[in-house]
Amino acid sequence: MGNHCHVALESHKQNLILVKQEVNYSRFLVPGFVGGPNRTDMVVASPNPIRAEKVQPIELPVIDLSAERSEVSKLIVEACEEYGFFKLINHGVSDNIIAQMEEEGLNFFTKPLSEKQRAGPATPFGYGCKNIGFNGDIGEVEYLLLDTNPLSISQRSNTISNDPNKFSSAVIGYIQAVRVLACEILDLMAEGLWVQDSSVFSTMIKDVESDSLFRLNHYPPILCKDRETSPSSFHSHSSSKVGFGEHSDPQILTILRSNDVGGLQISLGDGVWVAVPPDPTAFCVNVGDVLQAMSNGRFLSVRHRALTNSCKSRMSMAYFGAPPLHAWVTAPAELVTPNRPLLYRPFTWGEYKKAAYSLRLGDSRLDLFRTAQQ
Repeated sequence: MGNHCHVALESHKQNLILVKQEVNYSRFLVPGFVGGPNRTDMVVASPNPIRAEKVQPIELPVIDLSAERSEVSKLIVEACEEYGFFKLINHGVSDNIIAQMEEEGLNFFTKPLSEKQRAGPATPFGYGCKNIGFNGDIGEVEYLLLDTNPLSISQRSNTISNDPNKFSSAVIGYIQAVRVLACEILDLMAEGLWVQDSSVFSTMIKDVESDSLFRLNHYPPILCKDRETSPSSFHSHSSSKVGFGEHSDPQILTILRSNDVGGLQISLGDGVWVAVPPDPTAFCVNVGDVLQAMSNGRFLSVRHRALTNSCKSRMSMAYFGAPPLHAWVTAPAELVTPNRPLLYRPFTWGEYKKAAYSLRLGDSRLDLFRTAQQ
């Protein structure tokens, strides 16, 4: 890793300390976003090219889930405290389940636009293209947003696929597998934080009323203008555009799978971004806002974005684990001490979701839920 990137990472560590002291991060964010109470995505228009000198590659922690449990738990906690992101290998989700879901996703996105539009518009579930939500926000992306409820998936499959049974079977199988993985990760997090009830986080997404989401994203290619631009390039080029705008995920955690095309970038603050090299053998896991609150600020929900910065199209599959709307969000007692008082007041996921999707993208959402002494 180059010296500049090393400096950026050191700056990132300082930013983590600042965030845990509740410094407002809004000065780092993109202005011009207005959300709505029914929004499920946060995308901001960004037609301007990305400044390449501000982007550096980064190697996220790679955690082997098959290693000794206490060591895995320790590494996950360290990654969530330092980066808010990590990659997971030997995760237990079968190649066949992944391949079936990827095949169905590609089959859908390669259809003529008129056929894809049968599954839209996204209100909020369904097919969306460039125009995201109801507030004029755009991105160089088309997507398919689904509820994780099997009945909802089966019903919606009729407008998505010519073989709805095959599509719904692939989606339901994939969601079930990554939900099990998400619960395992959350249990390991709780163990690593020395919380007595190791299921305190995972219980929320196991609930039958969980408000979890599944989204397929397709980012169109940018034509190569020179021979130095490669399909898996990690750096931004002059023609790069924002596919999915700068945001943090409001839910508990996200499990992301993408093909071998780069595009994901993580914010280090101060306008510095790091590009995450693609790895089709691993899942990328990141902390959401709710988990930052439930960890009492130990874990960080980091801002990230996706760019259309390659010659090939990029497809990603994201599972967003969320609590039921009525579930209360607060830190376990073990994570609240005289030296580390409660950072955020208790709130329901429904309350937070409504606030999050009605604010500007540049606003610091969790700041609204800080306790009085903070």
